[in-house]
Amino acid sequence: MKSDTDFTGAAVLVVGGSSGIGNGISHAFRERGAQVHVWGTRPSAADYDPADGSDLTGLGYTAVDVGDPDAIAAAPEPFDRLDVLVLCQGTVVYRRGEFEREGWDRVMAVNLDSLMHCSRRFKDRLAAAKGSIIIVSSISGLKANVGNPAYAASKAGAISLTKTLGQAWAPDGIRVNGLAPGLVDTKLTKVTTQNPQRREGALARIPSGRMGEPSDMAGAALFLASPLASYVNGHTLVVDGGLSL
Repeated sequence: MKSDTDFTGAAVLVVGGSSGIGNGISHAFRERGAQVHVWGTRPSAADYDPADGSDLTGLGYTAVDVGDPDAIAAAPEPFDRLDVLVLCQGTVVYRRGEFEREGWDRVMAVNLDSLMHCSRRFKDRLAAAKGSIIIVSSISGLKANVGNPAYAASKAGAISLTKTLGQAWAPDGIRVNGLAPGLVDTKLTKVTTQNPQRREGALARIPSGRMGEPSDMAGAALFLASPLASYVNGHTLVVDGGLSL
C-alpha cells in the first residue's frame, strides 16, 4: 500500500530551493519519489557551495530572479504538470537597511510580491493536478522584528496571502497552506547563529532547547502537501520549537 507521504510521480517546484530550508524541503520530496526542480539566484547549480547548505544532487535547477515579475513570467516550465509549488524565497537587509527605500523595495519584492506572481504563474497547472501551494513565511510575521520592518511586514503579508489564496482557489481544487519557521540555522540567520551571545540568548527563549533544522521544516511541508492534510486549507503551521509561545 502506498504511504500518504509517498510522492512517487509527483512534480514539485521549490522556489528558493537551492539552500537552507528550501533545500531541505526539496530533498525531502525527492527522497520520497518526487521529481523536484528548484529556482535559485546563481547562474548554475555548480555555483553553489555545499558548505553553505546547498546540495543540488538529483534536483533540476533554473536561475530566476523572483524579485523581477518579468523574470518569473519568462522562466521555462520545469514540468508538463505541477503537483506541489513550494514558495521558500526570501531575503533580508541588516543594519537598518530596510528603513530605506532600496532595502524596503527589494525585500518586499522578493518576500511578498513574488509569492503572488509565482502562484499566478502556475495556477492553471496546479488546478489541473488538484495540487497544493506551500508558502514559507516566518514567526516574524506574527510579531515585531527589531531593525527589519520589511522582513516582518512581508512575512505578515505572506501569512495573510496564504489565507486569501486558500479561500479563493479552493474551488479550483488547489489547497494553499503555509509554514512559519522559527530560528533555523541558514545563511539568512548567520547574524544570530554565528554570534555566541546572540545564539545563547536565542536558544534560551526556545522551549525545545535547540534551533530548528531544515529537516524540521521539511516534515511540515510533506504533511501539508500530502493527503493527510486534504482538509487543511489557508492555514499557516508554526514550526518554531515553541519560540513564539
